[in-house]
Amino acid sequence: MQLHSIETGNFKLDGGAMFGVVPKSIWNKLNPADENNLCTWALRCLLIIEGDRKILVDTGMGNKQDAKFFSHYHPSNTVTLKDALSKLNVSFNDITDVLLTHLHFDHVGGAIEQKDNQLITVFPNATYWISEPQWNLAMHPNKREKASFLKENIIPIKESGQLKLISIPAYQSNDSLQEIHFSEHISCLVVNGHTEGMLLPKIEYHNHTVVFMADLLPSIGHIPIPYVMGYDMQPLLTLNEKEVFLNEALQKNYTLFFEHDAVNECCNVHLTEKGIRAKDSFTLSSLLTH
Repeated sequence: MQLHSIETGNFKLDGGAMFGVVPKSIWNKLNPADENNLCTWALRCLLIIEGDRKILVDTGMGNKQDAKFFSHYHPSNTVTLKDALSKLNVSFNDITDVLLTHLHFDHVGGAIEQKDNQLITVFPNATYWISEPQWNLAMHPNKREKASFLKENIIPIKESGQLKLISIPAYQSNDSLQEIHFSEHISCLVVNGHTEGMLLPKIEYHNHTVVFMADLLPSIGHIPIPYVMGYDMQPLLTLNEKEVFLNEALQKNYTLFFEHDAVNECCNVHLTEKGIRAKDSFTLSSLLTH
């Protein structure tokens, strides 16, 4: 097995929205805002090479939207998925699986491109994996979340015939997160506070367990339990999911891989007098060399 961090650039989001009820005087020390109250965030994906499978986790924003759309998000240091993958001698045709944590635009936008006035999947040989609850929500979104589900990112996946829904059996526990099997070395933790049916890929790599944090923990700055995004649909559920996950991460020494932290790619955690906090920050590549 091989793991590769795929950097597709940065974008900006409102700091208040990213940290919810936490005062700016606190979160601004963690992620300094510009004059418009916007903070810089990463658009980081993960490539997993497992036997004959090349599995891409999330796809960034893509580049098919118009200038007005991008003007809201100020993309910078942009690298196309094609260029990022080509550095690893991987082409779009080589990707066998696209595992989407959820269908918000900054996670799925790069999965679809516009070509000859048509919207098509960019990975012609891949199966696109999405949790069934998330797909159903995206097709029939609530009014608050609707702006994050763009039809041009979602409908073409279904029309391509490449869509595969992951069923999530009924599960209720406040003490552990539901975990479903994906492949020999990959499972997915299921969380619902940010959006229903979000998947957190959990990869067993030799003596390491790497968890792709998606939007449960967008950054190191979100590790403290009350630091919940204003974007989360069920913030109290997120609070519980974070606490359960972090206790497990502490006990089992997980490596947290951040999709949106512009500075810190990975970290582990330890217990402090303030609670569970980041211990060491490091790159994925440095982890895999040990």
